[in-house]
Amino acid sequence: MLTKAQWHYCLDEMERMFPDAHCELVHENPFELLVATLLSAQCTDVLVNKVTKTLFQKYKKPEDYLMVSIEELQSDIRSIGLYRNKAKNIQALSKQLIELYGGEVPANRDLLTTFPGVGRKTANVVVSVAFDIPAIAVDTHVERVTKRLGLCRWKDTVLQVEETLMKKTPMELWSKAHHQLIFFGRYHCKAQNPNCPECPLLAVCREGKKRMSKIV
Repeated sequence: MLTKAQWHYCLDEMERMFPDAHCELVHENPFELLVATLLSAQCTDVLVNKVTKTLFQKYKKPEDYLMVSIEELQSDIRSIGLYRNKAKNIQALSKQLIELYGGEVPANRDLLTTFPGVGRKTANVVVSVAFDIPAIAVDTHVERVTKRLGLCRWKDTVLQVEETLMKKTPMELWSKAHHQLIFFGRYHCKAQNPNCPECPLLAVCREGKKRMSKIV
């Protein structure tokens, strides 16, 4: 497992590699971010942005999603995986937002997770990006990178990965580290063919050293 010093070295290197890492879901307000993040489950940000480019022109606020039939909303997001369930959740959370919060997205992770289709990861993204509240959202990239490096155990759950990251990363770096981990996993330590030979973290990465030993 990585030592504290080794993990801080990893954070420094990811900062050097991706100093401008950010949320790549295009949005203009917390509600759009909430919808976009919900849509991004098991889907790429690129495809979500392609869909929301027209979706957010048609639907500006929660009330707009309730003015159309479920079939129409499904049609508007049909190119996204699980579109039927996501359309149902968008309408349900829009209704809940209006009834309980006057149509405004609450800046509270625990409240956000009470909305249909909103899990801990989505809630963490929203509070971190929209409200600048320190949080670490664990997506597939974050989970893969932390387990390959040896910061977390292969058997760790997503929640355990999040807890480990919060424990070993200074709170003021949580949100930035979250985006840098995503960029590192998305553009460098990819699921298929990670760039181990040119990785600055190779010396401390258990998976990288294992892969390189097989090449040699």
